[in-house]
This record gives sequence, structure tokens and C-alpha cells, in this order.
Amino acid sequence: MLALQITNLKDFMNKLFVKETFDRFLLSEATLTTFAVYHVDGAYHPEFFGEDQEESVFRLCPWSRLRPVFFSLIKGKHTPLNFKIIFQLSDADTARLLQTDNLPFQPEDVFGLYMNVQYDGERVTVTTGSSLKIFTLDKSLDASWDALAKRFFLRQGIDFS
Repeated sequence: MLALQITNLKDFMNKLFVKETFDRFLLSEATLTTFAVYHVDGAYHPEFFGEDQEESVFRLCPWSRLRPVFFSLIKGKHTPLNFKIIFQLSDADTARLLQTDNLPFQPEDVFGLYMNVQYDGERVTVTTGSSLKIFTLDKSLDASWDALAKRFFLRQGIDFS
């Protein structure tokens, strides 16, 4: 597990809610507190769109679909009191990580690779985590996911300590 303290809050919030920085991630769940509390379950329901919509490869909503909704909830003069957003790496990106890092797991062994973004009204903390469908003492997946998350933040110019 990796725990990062975001050092440039304004830049991070812009990258999270305005720019496409996190759009490749899926939303597992989120809670946002402004003048009311909003809780979003990221489960994707393609039947909402009817028969015209192509079949979805996601079981969770891509952040790109929900980011504008969250932005509309927080824009204005007041910053949110707090929020917690749990992102999940897509199945395709998880499989790519397993293959690239030559890890001893199959994609079907991994329930999810998570990135928890938590804002407490003053600071943002990002933690990573993993969930497997199998029991193992092998922590190589955690190490690879932590390294990938760190590289992602560095590539995106997100400052952390």
C-alpha cells in the first residue's frame, strides 16, 4: 500500500475534476459533502441507455462519464467540506500490468486495484490497495501497482510527498 500526501491542492483538484487526467480509471464509489452529502455507487447500468447503446465492457462507470457531474456539484465559491473517491484500474489495464511486470497472477485472480482519494477539507491523501480473489502471501502485485501509481502521478505532474 502506498500513501501519498498531495502538495499542490489547487492543481490536483483541477486535474481531478476539470481535466481528463483520471479519465481512464473506473469509479468504484464516491462520497462528496457540500451543502448535502452525495454518495455514488459506480456500478454501470447500460440498460439505462436502451437498445441503441452498444454493449459495455465495464461493470463500473468510467470517471470520464461522472467527472462532469462531480464538477457541477463542486463548482462555485465554496470548496467541498470533504470527499472520498475510490478509483479502480480497468480490467484491461490490470491485465497489461500483470503481463508487463511478469507477475504470477492471472487477470481473473484480481478483483481490483484501487486508488483512494480522500479530501478532509484541508489536504488530499491518496492511498493504493489491491484485492485478490485468491489467497497468497505474494506482495508483488501490490509493489507493481504502487510503482505504477507513483509513475502515473509523476507523469501527470502531480506533486506529492
